[in-house]
Amino acid sequence: MLLYVVGLVAPWIVYRWYKDRKRVPNKAEKYVYITGCDSGFGNLLARHLDKLGYNVIAGCYTEKGAEELKQLSSDRLATFRLDVTDSESVRQTAASINTLVGEKGLWAVVNNAGVALPSGPTDWLNIDDYRGMLAVNLCGVIDVTLSVLPLVKKARGRVVNVASVFGRCSPFGGPYCVSKYGVESFNDSLRLNMAPFGIKVACIEPGFFRTNVTDVEAMHNNMRRLWDRLPQDVKDDYGPGFLRESLDMLDQRFKMLTDSNLMKVVGCMEHAVSAVYPRTRYSAGWDAKIFWLPVSYMPTFIMDRLFRRNSPPLRPISAK
Repeated sequence: MLLYVVGLVAPWIVYRWYKDRKRVPNKAEKYVYITGCDSGFGNLLARHLDKLGYNVIAGCYTEKGAEELKQLSSDRLATFRLDVTDSESVRQTAASINTLVGEKGLWAVVNNAGVALPSGPTDWLNIDDYRGMLAVNLCGVIDVTLSVLPLVKKARGRVVNVASVFGRCSPFGGPYCVSKYGVESFNDSLRLNMAPFGIKVACIEPGFFRTNVTDVEAMHNNMRRLWDRLPQDVKDDYGPGFLRESLDMLDQRFKMLTDSNLMKVVGCMEHAVSAVYPRTRYSAGWDAKIFWLPVSYMPTFIMDRLFRRNSPPLRPISAK
């Protein structure tokens, strides 16, 4: 029986390896548009694709980020100031890209820009907390994609959307998971709609990686700010020790799960852009593969129990 299984699995592994290693030709003629290139995954991807010979168009939120990226790249790389929450900024950048790529069209757009704060228990937040993050993580992805989709159609190219393993499960409250679930849904519908035009759509689902998005000090400050603005009755619901225990648990989880090798994600992005046969989804990071994705397929009551058992306990102030 074991030999039978090996006999089936081994050829499939070899076949998949063969497909994965094939790359598209004529890289020097292909343009790739990346958002969120000031730092983190976007910055590394821009430099990586530039070294491979692609014509990179990097969207940077700050002038400083754009200048630093240009200093580390070849003359082929072009930078634009881009605020994905501002439709006029998105439109102007798309118009500039249209002029730049001409009849070749745009080979790929990589929607990488994203933020993770504020995050916290749902009843610590207000609707403005949701609006701000959804504007970047979800509406920004949609706006940027639609702005250049005609150019991607012209090249019969790719759309690569960066979601998260937390677009599969929601172990904590707030708009981050909501926004990433939305990216997953947009990605799925776009993939189906664009298939007849020869456009391939891929979704990157990273686990925990050490970037500005997962900066522990920023997350501590976020939790303290949210706690300080709570009315006293909500603080009493959670108890005086909840904040401290939450911060301690945050430190423990990040030490255990956070990966510093950002090239694991960048490699997935590069494959989605350059492979002849890109995958539909890419799970980057050992925690995503071993823990988060398996958990997302569990029955809901098991997943809920697992997350609750690994949350800070409530110790409400006793009634007098």
